[in-house]
This record gives sequence, C-alpha cells and structure tokens, in this order.
Amino acid sequence: MRAGVLGVPDFRRILLVGLLVSVARWLEMLVIGVVVWQQTHSAFLVALMTLLRLLPMGLFGAFLGVAADRVQRRSALILMLVVQAASAAVLALLAQADMLAVWHLAVASFVAGIVWGADNPVRRMMLGEVVGAHRMATAVSMDVVANNASRIAGPALGGTILAAAGVGAPFMLSLVLYAAAAVAALRLAHRSTVLPPRGSVLREMRDSFGLVLRTPGMAGVMVVTLIFNLFGWPAGSMVPVIGQEDLRLGADGVGLLAGMDGLGALIGAALLVPLVRPRWYRAIYAGGAAMFCGMYVVFALVGQPVPAAVALLLVGVGSAGFASMQATLVYTTAPPELRSRALGVLSACIGLGLLGFLHLGLMANWLGASTATALIGAEGVLALALTRRWWR
Repeated sequence: MRAGVLGVPDFRRILLVGLLVSVARWLEMLVIGVVVWQQTHSAFLVALMTLLRLLPMGLFGAFLGVAADRVQRRSALILMLVVQAASAAVLALLAQADMLAVWHLAVASFVAGIVWGADNPVRRMMLGEVVGAHRMATAVSMDVVANNASRIAGPALGGTILAAAGVGAPFMLSLVLYAAAAVAALRLAHRSTVLPPRGSVLREMRDSFGLVLRTPGMAGVMVVTLIFNLFGWPAGSMVPVIGQEDLRLGADGVGLLAGMDGLGALIGAALLVPLVRPRWYRAIYAGGAAMFCGMYVVFALVGQPVPAAVALLLVGVGSAGFASMQATLVYTTAPPELRSRALGVLSACIGLGLLGFLHLGLMANWLGASTATALIGAEGVLALALTRRWWR
C-alpha cells in the first residue's frame, strides 16, 4: 500500500511541497516567538503571533473551502507559495536593515495564516484526488510523517541559524524553501475539476456548516478538532518562553527543545502508516488529542530540560495520532461532493483555536507561562472527557 502511494509521481510532488512549506512554517514560528520574547518579554505577545496565524482560518476557513471548488487547485497552490515567498523576503530584508519590528512579524503571521487555512481544501484535497479515497489514510499518514519531520528540522534550523547568523538568515532560508516548493508545484500534472457556482459564496459558506454537521459522524470530528485547537495547540506557543525563562536555554537550546515534539510525532506517524485500521480511526484521533494535552501539563511542571524534552516527545506522539486521523476522517466520512467544503469547515474549526491563544496569553501574563500552560492542558483533557458522547 505504501509503495503504491509513493509510486504516484504527483503524490510525491505534493508531499514534497508540504514538507518544504512545513519546515519553513515551523522555522518561522520558532524564530518569531524567540524574537518577540527578546524584544518585549511579553508571553501574551508571543502567543499573539500564533493567534494571528490561526485568525484567518476562523475568519475565512469556510470561504476557502467553497472557493477551492471554484478554482484550479494547482494554480491556487502556486499562488499560495508565491505569497509566502514574498512575505519571507520582506522579513529578511527588514531584518538585514535592522528595521524589523513586532508589528511586521504580526502582519507576516496573519498572511501566513491565510495560506495555512487554504492548505486543507487545496493541497490536502489534492492528496486524496491523486491517490483515491481508499488510500487516503496512508497518504495523510505519510503527509503527517513529512510534516513532523519538519517540526524537528524547522525549529532546530531556526534556533541554530538565529543564534549563529542573526534574525535575517532564517527568513532567507524560508524564502529558499518556498521557492523550491513552487518549483515542485509547477511540475504537477494533476488538474482538479472546477465546479460551477451553485449560488453565492456567502450562501454556500452558510450551507457548508449545516451540510457538514448533518453528515453522520462528522460532528464528533469537529468537536475533537475544536478541543485540540482551543486547549492543546496553544500550549506549544509557550515553549520558547518556558525554554528561556524556566529552563534557562539559549536560542539554539530552545530550537532543539521545540523540535522534540516533532521527533515524537515523526515516530508516532511512522508507526501509524503500516498499522492503522479504519476501525481504530476515532480512538486514535481522540486518544491522540488527550495525550497531546496531558503531556503539555507534564512539560510545564517538570522544571528540568531533559524531562521537559521527554514530555514534548510524548506530546508529539499524541499529535501524530490526532493529525493522521483528522483529514482522513473528514475525507472518508464526507460524501465526495462535500469534501472540499468539509475541509474548509475543518479549517474554520482550527481557526477558532485563536480563542485558546487569547485565553492562554492572558493567563500567562497573570499566572506565568508554566502555570498557564499546565492549566490549559488540563482543561483540554477535561473537555474531552465531558464531550465523549459526541466523539466516541
């Protein structure tokens, strides 16, 4: 099965695009978090940078799902990469001129969030189109393996280059990665089917939520996604703060620490590719979210670099279970004509995680980063327990 998926040339190209973009994304998030903390010493502003990456998903996720059916996905993917490359180039030039300010990073984070919100209905939808629904779980698991390899490489590269060469160098590397991804996207032979408009975009957006949530089994997928992004995902934004403030690590040490959850996710996703069975999808999905939240509680409280790194490794294992099953469940549960819209609604649910970042940022300013991270992780575990009737 795995060899069959890798034997599809366009699958390999889409996988490569995802890998290169993910390395750049995680590199940028680590570098932006470190730089904002160094300039402001505000945990709230550090969380705000990631919040701004999620805001466009909440605002435009459903719109992007509808719009993705009306355009050629290959063209949309290339445009997304060009926008990201331009943003990285501007940040690199500002840094080289010693003019880089927090508001520049905030704008770049918002732009990156728009592109990220389009990833599910554009690039991941293309994964299913080129390999077929029956191989979607394998395809997504391998995409998650690639993504989580980038979660090791991105922060490690970002922290090391930032410490060695200053702020501009990591953004120059991002520019190179986006350019390489654009070259891979230009080689795609696949062309998606462009659907004719069935009404106004706003009406289709409104209908998308109702149609998706009425599909049997889909509500539970969205509930777990909301919980993960409200209580689990925000905790990761505090790694640069806890690493510098509580664990006394430099930029390179923080980069290595931030890559540990990527290592765990890489291991977890690699194990899921050959082992996963359809009857296990939902258990792996919800169990992965619970493990992700619970291990952030441990990370926040241990107070020593090695145990903290082990906790983040296990955070990554939980992340692999959640992420591998998320798009797979949406793609295999939704009827073919609803898949793009369902992935758009999924992006909207992910984007609502911005409320979690706001919640965590305010708690961190009041209680400190480590206490706030432990609390929000515990809230996530509790929320999963209370909503079991919907996702089980």
